[in-house]
Order: sequence, then C-alpha cells, then structure tokens
Amino acid sequence: MAGKKKSGIEGIVIVVGGLLFLLASVPKSVWIGICVVGAIWLVVRSFKSNKPTISPTPEQGSSSISRVGNSAVTYTAEGYREEDTFARVPANSASSSGFSIPTAPAGHGVGVWYPSGVAVTVGGTSIPGGMVYVGTSLKTQFHENDPCLIDPSKTIASKGDYTESQTGYWPSYSQISPTARRAYLSWLSSGKSDPEADIGFVFLYFYGLERRVLLDVNKDAKSREELPVLGNEVRRLLGIYGQKSGSFQNYGSALLDWIELNSHSSTMYNNPVPEFHRTWEIPAYLKLAIGQAAVAGVGLPVHIALAWVQLAPDSRLRTPATRCPDEFAKLFEAKYREAHGTGLKLPKNKTKLKLVYRPASSGFRGFGEIKLSFGETPDVTVLTGPIGQLQKIAEAATKELEPYSRWLGRTKNQGGSGTLEGLLQLPFMLWPQASQSVLLDVKSRISVIEMITTQTFGELIRPLGGDTNLSRDKVQGLARVMESQGIAMEPDVLGSAAVPKADDKVVLFALPSGEVSHRETPAYQAALLTLQLASAVASADGEFGESETSHLQNQIQAWTHLTPGHRQRLIAHLKLLVDAPVSLTSLKKRLDPLPTTSKEAIASFMATVAQADGMVSPTEVKILEKVYKALGVDSNKVFSDVHSVASGAAPVVAPSKETTVGFKLDQARIAALQKDTEKVSQLLAGIFTEEQTTSVAPPIPVSEDNSSEPETGAGFLGLDAAHSSFARMLLSRPQWTRQELQDVAEDLDLMLDGALERINEASFDAHDLPLTEGDDPIEVNAEVLEKLEV
Repeated sequence: MAGKKKSGIEGIVIVVGGLLFLLASVPKSVWIGICVVGAIWLVVRSFKSNKPTISPTPEQGSSSISRVGNSAVTYTAEGYREEDTFARVPANSASSSGFSIPTAPAGHGVGVWYPSGVAVTVGGTSIPGGMVYVGTSLKTQFHENDPCLIDPSKTIASKGDYTESQTGYWPSYSQISPTARRAYLSWLSSGKSDPEADIGFVFLYFYGLERRVLLDVNKDAKSREELPVLGNEVRRLLGIYGQKSGSFQNYGSALLDWIELNSHSSTMYNNPVPEFHRTWEIPAYLKLAIGQAAVAGVGLPVHIALAWVQLAPDSRLRTPATRCPDEFAKLFEAKYREAHGTGLKLPKNKTKLKLVYRPASSGFRGFGEIKLSFGETPDVTVLTGPIGQLQKIAEAATKELEPYSRWLGRTKNQGGSGTLEGLLQLPFMLWPQASQSVLLDVKSRISVIEMITTQTFGELIRPLGGDTNLSRDKVQGLARVMESQGIAMEPDVLGSAAVPKADDKVVLFALPSGEVSHRETPAYQAALLTLQLASAVASADGEFGESETSHLQNQIQAWTHLTPGHRQRLIAHLKLLVDAPVSLTSLKKRLDPLPTTSKEAIASFMATVAQADGMVSPTEVKILEKVYKALGVDSNKVFSDVHSVASGAAPVVAPSKETTVGFKLDQARIAALQKDTEKVSQLLAGIFTEEQTTSVAPPIPVSEDNSSEPETGAGFLGLDAAHSSFARMLLSRPQWTRQELQDVAEDLDLMLDGALERINEASFDAHDLPLTEGDDPIEVNAEVLEKLEV
C-alpha cells in the first residue's frame, strides 16, 4: 500500500513539472494576449448580470413605472399619474449597493385610444375629455405615424398660443413645432371649445375622430358602440367652428353623414332627421331617406321635405326663414300639407345613390376609395323639379313671416311674440296657445248663427297683451286676424270707423263661412247710410225702443240684394246705434249730392220707419222735419207723408208732447211699404258711385334688409339650376365612371359632354382651373375642390 501511494505522488509531480516546463516555454507576447481577452470577458459578464428588464409598452388598462425627468409616471386606463419615485433595478448580487436606470417612458409603443371621459396627461397637461390617440406608434399605409397620434416622446415647449396659426394644410402632431404642440395640448385641456382657436388644431383633433370612425369601428363591437358619442362630438365642433371654416364644415358634415349611415333602416324617411349643418352638398343621410321614399312609392313626409329645402345648397332661404326658424317650420308644414296632402310623390330616377368619403387626414393616403353603396336606391336630389316645388312652398311661408321678421329686426326682441304688437305680425296659427284661446273663446260664444256679443274694447285687447293706446294700424291688424278666424267687429275699423277707446263698446259677431267682406260696395254703403238715418229718426224721442230695433232688424233682413255677411254686419252696427245714434248733421254732407226725387223717396221711407211702433209722437215729427230739412225736402210734407203711409187711416195728431197717442197706422200697409227699402238703398247707392268711403290702407311694407341672406343670384359657379345641380353632384365624389354621369345628365335633361364643357368653363372663370379631368373615369380636380372648401 505504501509503495502504491508513493508512486502516485511521484506521478503527479512529474505531470505538474511537465506543465510548468510547457508554460515556461510560452512566449511573453502570448501571455499578454491571454490576459487581455480574459479581462474583456470579465467586463462583459459583469454588465450582463446588471442589465434591467424592460417591460413591453402597456396596453390600455395595464401599468408600468418609468423615469421621466425627475419623476416617475404611472400609465393606466385613467391616464398618467406623476410620482416622486424612480424605477429601482437590483445590482449584481456580489455588489453591496444598487443603482437606478430609466426604463422606456410610459406611453411609448402602439398608440392607445382614450374614449370620451377618460383622462390622459401628456407633457404635464391633462386632457380630461379623452377622444385622442396617445403613443409612439400608430402606422398608416405608408408606414408613417398617423398625424393625429400624440407622441409623448416629442419635445414640447413651455408655452404655446392656440389662437395663432402654427400648422400647415395637413398638420401632423409629430411634425409641428414644439410650440405648436404645447398650443395644441393647451386647447385640448381647455375643453376644445374656444372659438378663437386656430382651425389647424381643430383639424388635428378631428383626424383622430375620423380614424376612430373609419378604421376602429370596423374592428370590434366596442368601438362601434362609440358612434353616437363620436357623432355628438362632431356636431359640437361644427357648432363652434363650422362657420369659421367652410372646409371644416364640409369635412365634419361628411363624417357625420358616415356615422349616421353606418347602420340604417329601410324606412329612414319615417325617422327624425339628425342635426346637419348646411354645406355645398345635401347630407347623404337625407339623400337616402328621400331615395327610400321614392322606392317605396310613399308621399315624402313633411319633416323630410322641410329638411331638404333647408339643407339644399341651391335653396335660397331669405331672412324671415332664417331669423324665425320655428315659425317658418310651422308655416311650411301647413302649406305643404295643403299643397300635397300626405306628401309629394317622387320619381325613381336613374342616378344611383353612393356615398364616397374623402378623408381630411393625410393618414388615409393609400387606403383607396372609402365608400358606401345603397343598391338601386336613386339619388332623387339630383333632380330640379321636386326641390323647385318645395322652394315655392318655402317662399310662400317666408312671405307671411316678413312682417314679424321686420318687427324682430327693429326691436331686437327675440321673445316679443307674447305682446299684442308682436302677435299682430304673425299668422294666427303661430300665436301662443294662451293668446289663441282668447279669440277662440269669443268664437265659441258667437258660433251660433246670428249670435252677437258685446264688450268693451279694453276687455278684448288686455288678455292679448295690448295697451289702451293702440295705433290705428295695430287695431286694424287685430281686426284682420279676427276676421281670419271668422270673427268680425263693429265699429268697422277696416272701413271708415274711428278706433274705439278702451271703454267704448264693441260688437263681435260671426262672419258667414267662406264669405269675403267687401265693405266698399255701393249697395252696402247705401244700406249703412239708410240704417244710420233710420236710427236717428227712431231715437228722436230719446228712447230707442225694442219695437224700433225689431223693425230695423226686419228691414235689414229684407235687403236681399246684400250678402249675408253685409246683413250680419248691419245688425251688429245697429246694436251700436241703439246706444249712440249718428247725428243728422254728420250725415248731411253725404246726402247733398242726391237728386231731389231721390231725397223725397228717402224722406218718405224715414216716415215709414218712424211709425214702426204704431204711432208717431210729436218728438218724432220734429226729428222727421229735421230729416226732411237735411235732405232738402219741404218739411211741410212730413204730415202728408205720414198720412199717406197710413193708407186711408185717419191720422190722429197728438195735441201735446204729453199725449201718448200718435198717428194710428195700418201695420199691413207698413209691411207693404217695407218693400220699397231695396229701392231706397239703390237710390242711396248713387252717393257712392263716384266717391266711395275711403278706408285706411295697410302700410306698405318696407323692404326687408337681406344683407345677411344667402346669395340670391345664379346657382353654383353662376350656373343655371340644372347645371348647378350637376356640378354639385360631381363634387360629391373624387371620381366617376362615364356611365354614372350619363345617368345624372339624363335625369337633368342635359347632354353629358355639353354639361361638362359648360361647368369646366365656369370653373375656369372662377378658379382658372377645370372642375373635371379625363374621359372615363372622369376625375374631380382636387385643386378646385380645395379652393371651394376654404
């Protein structure tokens, strides 16, 4: 055993010695090289053992921490949250200390969409409303970042004014200046609502909404649920910035169209029309609803017809229609139903409806045509006939609103319809319900034929918001409105009567249905004068009795040469004469032109009226003498005329005023003499043949100031209606096949090549460029389109 152990040791010694000999024989330069390689290997190994692990960029709802400047940012679904910490990374296990190495900043990676109401903070600025993309990567078809992407890695200045123009025609967040980025973030944080903001920043935000609608919605149902919210946001922006930029108005309206049509029913004409702003093209939503009505063969509902006439670019609505939109809508509806009943029937024309969307964002370059088709549904709006009919109805409604519109323009009182002065400018159907009820209550009281009601003028006008010092034209205006509802008034202020005071009695009565009142006819004026003379005689004894009143009423009904309305007005006038008869002096001037024979006939008739109650008192005899004298007839004839009326009955003259017995008359004879009434009225009519009673004409309306109205000249590019419609149709798509435009031309009764030539000439005159290029396909010139959108 000891010998084996010894020999083993000796072997080891021999091996070690051999190795030392070999090492000693290695040149010095080799040893140096080996040492250098070893040192490098140790250094590399040391670095690898201390490298931190970097988490991938979080998606929405995840979280990671990284250092940004002197703080750390937490990236969550609610946004960024700043904290005063660092990301701690462990050192090599052999080391007794650690050190901080920054990970990638939060938000770096694929862009994330922040929906409405979800906040996000970028560069120290909080964007509370969301609806933006944040990240460092959101690629387009050309592998560039989408212009809408808010990239947190980009430099942001400390200050920026969003009211200053700092962007190009196609702005991109990554390419604008640091100052512009700060301005944009400030606008976002302020609520995206300052009307003074530069439109470039609005477009930059709009690009994100556009991407969400056109791309994300097609990927998942959750995005699709956002469409109503996105639509409301576009409407809000249009309400603030649409009037500031025609280009934004057009792009925003087109996106709104796309949102509304993303899902639709086959009977959209039955649904309310969403809010759209007027642009150079009719909204596709409305085109589809109109086309569906044509396909279904149903009458166009009034709310669709109204929207069509309001949104058609060639429909020139004047100031009353735009200043008073609610009143215009009600009037339009009434006149539309009157003209077309259940609705205008539309033709099914050749032009087929197709929506081609032209994105505002340059991020959609390379995506090809973005379109929606609707099968065989026609685009009826290309036709000029239907919209022409609607424009006539709109103009008729506008004309009725002119007085009210002028009054609003003068008074600047947008809520004045509650006063009588304001009410009188409106058709009765537009009066507030409470004001309508005042007159409807009167109408119900006089609804029975020949029923009459009496009240003071103040009692009539106070419930309508009128004061007691109304001018003549205002009182006449009230009388016209009342007559439009079948209510007439005495005194007849639309004739020659004086305006009643607040305490004066007025008589209200029903006009026969459908009758037009002609106050200035000689027959009526003669009958009126006869009645006034008769009332003067009948009231001569100081007491206008029931028998006199009844007799005169019978006389009026006997005047069959008058219309029912005239007879009704005379009966109402008689009620006023009972309280306030007309004086003979005021009538004398009107009686002077009559020939002597006519005056004698009238005098005899007055004698008949005086004895209607079966007797003639001394007082009545005296008033008859005055009538005869006023007529220029010998007053001594009074007794003979009264006696002759009695037809043989012995007249008994009362010996004194106290005697209650007068001339006893034969009532049958009186009835026979009443037939002469019409003959007397015809005699009196001669007074009015040459010179009729003048009535105060309504004031000539002053021409409305239409400086704020749309142009009322020629159509689009100065073209006629057909070529204007064709040109606007061209603008709805960037490209057309020749056959498609051939259908449009046939619908408009145009020759295609001639129409294109005329439109291009008009475009040359306006913009030095043709509107279309090519033969098949025919393309719309983008440069002209940009000029039209600005």
